[in-house]
Amino acid sequence: MAKYSSELKLKIVQEYLGKKGGYTYLAKKHGIKTVQQVQKWVNAYQQFGMEGLLRKQKNTHYSFQAKLNAIELYQTRELSYREIANQIGLNNPALIASWMKKFREDGVDGLSKTKGRPPKMDAKKRKKSVQDNLTQLEKLEKENRMLKIELSYLKELRRLRLEDERKMSELHESFTASEDASD
Repeated sequence: MAKYSSELKLKIVQEYLGKKGGYTYLAKKHGIKTVQQVQKWVNAYQQFGMEGLLRKQKNTHYSFQAKLNAIELYQTRELSYREIANQIGLNNPALIASWMKKFREDGVDGLSKTKGRPPKMDAKKRKKSVQDNLTQLEKLEKENRMLKIELSYLKELRRLRLEDERKMSELHESFTASEDASD
């Protein structure tokens, strides 16, 4: 059973939207452990309506491509996990953070790992089976996507480096100008 009922969540959200209290006040009033929980409910309600407050009856499986799209959005734009989740229609921004962590640790392969007990098939057969299932086009699309992400990362890195060099140059010029003036 869910810890908080949908009715309680809706009541708290409506009180907040009706300006009957802030996050902290409503959390204390209704015995909610964290203020952030109230903030999440309000945001979910504003983005998805009542459906955002309902507990999912089954786990949703997200495709590899959906995960990769979310990661690409996060890396190429200066948006928070919450903003990305709102854009792609996810109610749980922590999922994007989790996908990002897996991506940083294991690369693209980390996004396609399954949870749970591994199948009884040995690793060599499973790897060969997975490789057989991937078509050449899928492999090229995957590589292309990774190169785009890497390129955007490197461009940003270069921009930051050039900006630092410009600042150092300005600092050096002002330093030498002050030395010339003192002589």
